[in-house]
Amino acid sequence: MKKSLKKQNIVKEPRYTASDIYVLEGLEPVRKRPGMYIGSTGSSGLHHLIWEVVDNAIDEAMAGYAKRVVIRLLPGRRVSVADDGRGIPIDLHKQTKKSALETVMTTLHAGAKFGGESYKVAGGLHGVGVSVVNALSSYLKAEVCKDGSLYEQEYERGTPTTKVKKSGKCSHNGTTVTFEPDQDIFGKKDLKAMPEFDWDTIISHLRQQAYLTAGTTIHIEDRRKKGEENSYSFYFKGGILSYIASLTRHFTPLHPTPFYVVKEYEGISVEVALQYVDDLQVHEMAFANNIYTPEGGMHLTGFRTGLTRVLNDYVRKNEFLKKDDENLTGEDVREGLSAIIALKIREPQFEGQTKAKLGNVEARSAVESVFSSAFNAYLEEHPKDARAIIEKVILAAKARRAAKAAKETILRKGAFGGMTLPGKLADCQSRDASATELFIVEGDSAGGSAKQARSREFQAILPIKGKILNVERARLDKMLAFKEIRALIIALGAGIENEFDLAKLRYHKIIIMTDADIDGAHIRTLLLTFFYRYFLPVIEGGYLYIAEPPLYRVQKGKSVQYAFTEKQKDIIIKELSKIKTKLPSEEISQETAEEESIKGITIQRYKGLGEMNPDQLWETTMDPQTRHMRQVSIRDAKEADVVFDVLMGADVAPRKHFIQTHAKGVKNLDI
Repeated sequence: MKKSLKKQNIVKEPRYTASDIYVLEGLEPVRKRPGMYIGSTGSSGLHHLIWEVVDNAIDEAMAGYAKRVVIRLLPGRRVSVADDGRGIPIDLHKQTKKSALETVMTTLHAGAKFGGESYKVAGGLHGVGVSVVNALSSYLKAEVCKDGSLYEQEYERGTPTTKVKKSGKCSHNGTTVTFEPDQDIFGKKDLKAMPEFDWDTIISHLRQQAYLTAGTTIHIEDRRKKGEENSYSFYFKGGILSYIASLTRHFTPLHPTPFYVVKEYEGISVEVALQYVDDLQVHEMAFANNIYTPEGGMHLTGFRTGLTRVLNDYVRKNEFLKKDDENLTGEDVREGLSAIIALKIREPQFEGQTKAKLGNVEARSAVESVFSSAFNAYLEEHPKDARAIIEKVILAAKARRAAKAAKETILRKGAFGGMTLPGKLADCQSRDASATELFIVEGDSAGGSAKQARSREFQAILPIKGKILNVERARLDKMLAFKEIRALIIALGAGIENEFDLAKLRYHKIIIMTDADIDGAHIRTLLLTFFYRYFLPVIEGGYLYIAEPPLYRVQKGKSVQYAFTEKQKDIIIKELSKIKTKLPSEEISQETAEEESIKGITIQRYKGLGEMNPDQLWETTMDPQTRHMRQVSIRDAKEADVVFDVLMGADVAPRKHFIQTHAKGVKNLDI
């Protein structure tokens, strides 16, 4: 008897053979995965193309062969970078059987920096460089002046379109690279979506490079629009000492003589400059072969270890601390510190394609050894400067202990864990942080309107009374004593400083909602300072927003429209009144919330959130479907840090200068 077999559903799997393995040749991997090589295809990646070409020119300067680098922004999103270095070799390369110029421009991991003695140190050692720029450019032209002759070659998306050819004569050596980023990569085939090169970003980055390459001139020109040409030239003979002077220019130095050392240790050049100032913040910048490493790395670790150890040895030796006193911590010794650590190393090992962190273990011991020895000698040779530094760090240690006690008091009450939420907080029903919102509202009046207007399901309201403490001028212990700040920290539920845990944040949209007047702007600035200094991960995570309530309510008959700007108001009035000529803003602007009628049109100027009824507040400012909000982001954290110091710090002179400089750019100032 035959056995009966049940019919089985067998899914036939596709064959997996050698034909399924794709080998990307030449520069094809770069175009396939550009983010792996330049970080992103957004604005930062676009600017990274300039940095890569400039790095090659800077490498020539660091090697002692170039004295001048010229960067030009040209019409049509083209950029040229020229240097007066030796010029890329143009003779035949034995391995590739092509010109060395073509080899460098079209081959990953090709260049003099990977071996030999042409470059002892270089920035472009991470396998990217000019070949990646070539791959991501719709057009690139390389021009080399060498031994009195001019050679050139052109490329399209990394592929040569001409041979290397002699095209003229030159009076000096050097290399010029002109490229146009590929809109298929950066604009996704839509030219309007392609980001623009930002002049301020370029100026800031290249100024930094000039500080790090003492004695080299870096010249930048903006030639994109005819009649609007602009240019800058940077030359800093003092190198990173000049950089320290620039970083601390808005502060009062605690010691007149900045610390500086430059010395070689086992083939690694270590250069460090530092200055303590009358401030609470820390400004540390670490570089490896002129490349800024925002996440630090071994060179920064070596500096911090040496700083803490030397200062602890000094206070013990000179009896600034009692025997039973605990040691100074890294946090104590870095308060008010501005420091630059610049390393020149033969083969830097960066973590990540964008070179955010230095991984060389030998860099730690090199920096720690050179810095510790020199800083210890500095303290002994400058006793007055040493005393000023020691008094600063001991005061920081006392403040740290006081802040710790204040935090522990709150922690004992269970406040940071959300067990005892502030009475002012009108919490929402949902406990899903990804779906909830916290509105930080100015005053009880606006808070009352917001509580009536909100959706209780997912929107919480926290009114704050008056202007909170300016945390830029206060240590943590004083800050935690301030009732409104304490309530805000408790409402967020994520702790603070060492206890901070972003995963415990109770709301993923934190919205600052203040009045559209001077006081409202001041309160908003104070809150932004608070978040920037103590809750930076909240901003970096994209959780902080600014609400934009309307400035005007414009009504004609049953038609009601809201205007968020003066221009928008004028357009609405023109549409409603059918007037062809534009009305001057002065004729309809008001200093109070009183209503004014113009040819049957009623205009109400909102100066406070409390003047809106709950329905209006919901419709214009709180309804996710119709509201206007701005997400707070940090394009340049270092520049933001300086601005916060200038605007919110104790020193009046820099703030006065800032206001005078930018006053003309302020529109619709409401006093």
